[in-house]
Amino acid sequence: MAEEESKPVPAAKEEALVQAGKISQWLTENGFDHEFLTPDKNGVEIIKVGADFLLPTATALYAYGFNYLQFQGGVDLGPGQDLVSVYHLIKVGDNSDRPEEVRVKVFLPRENPVVPSLYWIWKTADWQERESYDMFGIIYEGHPNLKRLLMPEDWIGWPLRKDYISPDFYELQDAY
Repeated sequence: MAEEESKPVPAAKEEALVQAGKISQWLTENGFDHEFLTPDKNGVEIIKVGADFLLPTATALYAYGFNYLQFQGGVDLGPGQDLVSVYHLIKVGDNSDRPEEVRVKVFLPRENPVVPSLYWIWKTADWQERESYDMFGIIYEGHPNLKRLLMPEDWIGWPLRKDYISPDFYELQDAY
């Protein structure tokens, strides 16, 4: 028994824990439900928000100072998996050569990808949400003009989904 006690105990593997960033901590302190994801290679904080919490969280981020929606887009994680609506926000101000940034991701079920529109907070969401709708089929509730942007209005399907099958033939109508 004494021999067992003297054996060195192997050190437990320490998993690299990711510390929540400044923005995530602020959201937590103010009661906004979200999940902190690993930052990107440039150190930009990424947070995951449920579709039901996107509008209040986005409003809070706007009040926090994120006054510019630089990018909104869609991502398909693969056949049978979720679609993701992504928002890249920036604090634009005077003398700001390295503005603060945050990325917000909303994971949506493939069968019914519905999320509130952020058009009413950032007008730059207008055509970007329309493009995500047109290419991925993500529905932005409350968008003032949610219709196809790149594809003809009678197009069937969502061309950037990974399970999309291109039609063999599409007849151009009223082309001339």
